[in-house]
Amino acid sequence: MKPSNDHADYQKAVATLKRARRGMTAADLAATAALPLPAARELLSRAADEFRGRLRVTESSEILYDFPRGFTSRYRSLGARFGRFMDKFISISLACLSWLFKVWIGVMLVGYFVLFMLIALAALVLSMAGNSSSNSRSRNSSGGGLFLATRIFDLIIRLWFYSEIAKSMDGSHARSAPRRRGKPLHKAIFSFVFGEPDPSGDADTAEKRALIARLEANRGLISLPEYMAITGLPPLEAERGILAFCAEFGGSPEATEEGTIVYRFQDILLRAGTGEGGTGTGWGPLRRPRAFSSNNKTMNTWFGIINSVNLLFGGYFFYQAFNTGIIRTTAQFQASPRLYAITYDLAASVLGNPHSFIMVGLGLIPLLFSLIFWLVPALRFARLNGENQNIKKRNLRKIGFGKIWEKPRGLVPAHIDSPAPECRPRGLEAEREKVITEMGSYSQPDVEVDETGTTIYSFTELEREKRALEAGRAAVNPEDFKIGKVIFDSE
Repeated sequence: MKPSNDHADYQKAVATLKRARRGMTAADLAATAALPLPAARELLSRAADEFRGRLRVTESSEILYDFPRGFTSRYRSLGARFGRFMDKFISISLACLSWLFKVWIGVMLVGYFVLFMLIALAALVLSMAGNSSSNSRSRNSSGGGLFLATRIFDLIIRLWFYSEIAKSMDGSHARSAPRRRGKPLHKAIFSFVFGEPDPSGDADTAEKRALIARLEANRGLISLPEYMAITGLPPLEAERGILAFCAEFGGSPEATEEGTIVYRFQDILLRAGTGEGGTGTGWGPLRRPRAFSSNNKTMNTWFGIINSVNLLFGGYFFYQAFNTGIIRTTAQFQASPRLYAITYDLAASVLGNPHSFIMVGLGLIPLLFSLIFWLVPALRFARLNGENQNIKKRNLRKIGFGKIWEKPRGLVPAHIDSPAPECRPRGLEAEREKVITEMGSYSQPDVEVDETGTTIYSFTELEREKRALEAGRAAVNPEDFKIGKVIFDSE
């Protein structure tokens, strides 16, 4: 027999399904396409995943595969291929742009801060020298910019000084204590602006391992509610997900005598390491919410101070360059704001057009950069809250679906709970009710209210499905899936 994943057999099966006006069972496909029955079952699972097939159970407990959405492939159509190309192109482009943007941010934040501090220091020194040689000249009306620069410079020095004193008082600089190497500055800046990688980036792989462990411990059979409890997916998404899992790991849905659908993965049991994946008694791993930044609060505060300084200086220079314009005469120089005039004079000694340099280089660019530096973390913070709430809701669904499956009768919403903070989204009471509603869309519960007014849910159909699944597992002989001793070695 040719292997069931042979390309020609699969194309033959798809062509046969396209000609069928109604749904087909595995036996229909095997007879019409002249395929072995086991191969027909596996190929039907692949087709159902690729073409978004629908599964229906007949009165004789046979599974009927129907394709109401047609045969536009999720993986091989022109649109799907273009979508994958665009996803890859966008991913690579964003990675390159992100790297360039990160480099630009590090250079801009630190570079402009240092430049502005040097300008403030130079202006302060030149102003003091000018005052000592000409005490009679009054500049009260035009010293606001220099006063602002002086105060900011003084504030930075004081903050640094007090932070160093605080470190000395708490023993941070004690000679006996080894100096702990901190995070590099550029990585700390990136963490503040872009955050950290997703701590649950491998969650899909971990859930697949949990599914395989459950299958190994339960003789290769699994139900849709169990899949929901491991993945945290609601019923409609779980149905699509388990079909993709069947296509990936050689599983196939089948109907029990009671008419419920279970999913059998016989081939996954034929492993030399069977049983090592886990006991299968628990559910899927919880996903971890994302942190805004891995920096401590003090470091992020300093980044905020530095960016605020850049914002103030950039706004000041842009406004003064726009309002004052080009300085052409000594009288105009003396009437201009002192910090702007001194900076103009310093730039004029090097550049031919100091006005444009101040307006764009010291004004517009750092002003826009500082606004972007605030905007990106602000947008990320707003999006992060929504993402973390969805993660918590998915974790709560894992907890809730698992508890409903383990004890289908006598459930109250308060039972769906966990002390873990990653399982407690906002509006916990409403989310508990939603978990029950989502499971109810798969299996309608019986509802009653006790004398205290508490609503009690009993999923009797789910209990029947659980008994049928346990009977199916009991009928599987584990000895049939032992690989046995090695009888040939190529060495």
